[in-house]
Amino acid sequence: MPTRMNAERMIDRIEKLAQCSRSVRGVTRLAFTKESEQANHLVDGWMKEAGMKVRRDALNNIIGRYEGMDPDAPVLLIGSHLDSVAEAGKYDGILGVIAGIEVVHAMHENGIVTKNPIEVIGFCDEEGTRFHTTLLGSRAIVGSLSEEDLEARDHEGVTVAEAMQAIGMNPDQYGRAARDPQSILGYLELHIEQGPVLWEKGQSCGAVAGIAGQSRFEFKVEGQAGHAGTVPLSMRRDALVGAAEMIQAVERIALEYESVVATVGKLAVLPGASNVIPGVVEGTLDVRSLHDETKRNALLAIIEEFHRIAHRRGLVCHIRRVMDSPAVVCTSQYVQTIETVLAQRGMKPLRLVSGAGHDAMALALITDIGMIFVRCKEGVSHHPDEYASPEDILESATVLMNVALRLTT
Repeated sequence: MPTRMNAERMIDRIEKLAQCSRSVRGVTRLAFTKESEQANHLVDGWMKEAGMKVRRDALNNIIGRYEGMDPDAPVLLIGSHLDSVAEAGKYDGILGVIAGIEVVHAMHENGIVTKNPIEVIGFCDEEGTRFHTTLLGSRAIVGSLSEEDLEARDHEGVTVAEAMQAIGMNPDQYGRAARDPQSILGYLELHIEQGPVLWEKGQSCGAVAGIAGQSRFEFKVEGQAGHAGTVPLSMRRDALVGAAEMIQAVERIALEYESVVATVGKLAVLPGASNVIPGVVEGTLDVRSLHDETKRNALLAIIEEFHRIAHRRGLVCHIRRVMDSPAVVCTSQYVQTIETVLAQRGMKPLRLVSGAGHDAMALALITDIGMIFVRCKEGVSHHPDEYASPEDILESATVLMNVALRLTT
């Protein structure tokens, strides 16, 4: 078994992928664009250097296969995504793909062939930045993508299907990306934590216990606009004051439920003039928890409180569910295997919960999943300052390799 992988090679590849960006500040790489094609070209070459046969599936996920002793045995998938949010950091998604390639590269250089084949996947679109439809690549692989998803449009009105055609793909063939669950052994994903726990604990990496379920809503608070100087405070139906009380209620209620986080991340105040009482406030509500029932109870309490506040203040509150995804629990065998490797390498068996979504959420529909989180500086992510040290990258990739070897030999 190789005891060390090539950290410099991984860092160099991360830096080169960072240049595949439409923005000067940070990394902006959206699906089915010139930048994503540049990234795919680089990844294609690195996969081949690592001894893999490379193909692209019907949704432009790039897949490198390292053959096992038994070509008919179910394959272990290792992957993450190659797209980014706007002005992102260098490591989100990318680190998982590069670490997966390095695992296979190290095996190839050391003459290691596992019983099961290993495939490294760079998913085409996880973030949903361009089309506002997340997990396109991984949902295609599990067979949950629909024709309706291909009609989602970007801000220029281009559909997913049209964007695929623009790079020479046939969107009518998207169904061919779906994989037979019986052909898959499991799925591993390495990803920066995007939070501060590992940073605070002083540890390079940890095991992910599960991915929080997420519910997202849009709400609208309607009051009565009026002159800021002539309407007495006691006679106002101020939509913004009501919304402010609702936002405070969101925080208060969420704190009553263990594992729940809740965020009002966007507000629009109308008519938006300094001398006019706000008549309408539109906003978003995001609630997450690893426990679906707990999340549901918190949501019911928040929605009830929204309506209570609105009634007391003479306002009307409309709430619309935009998205709802259940929590995903990582496979216990995989979590335990990761923890065993962590212990062998002198680390604590830290179990972390992911509040962010990942491709593993989709893969969990058809196979076992395991995730390894990597420490990122101060927990900063989705920002140009996002950073993972070479030492942590090397350590976490080594853990990934050891876990993969345990699962495939």
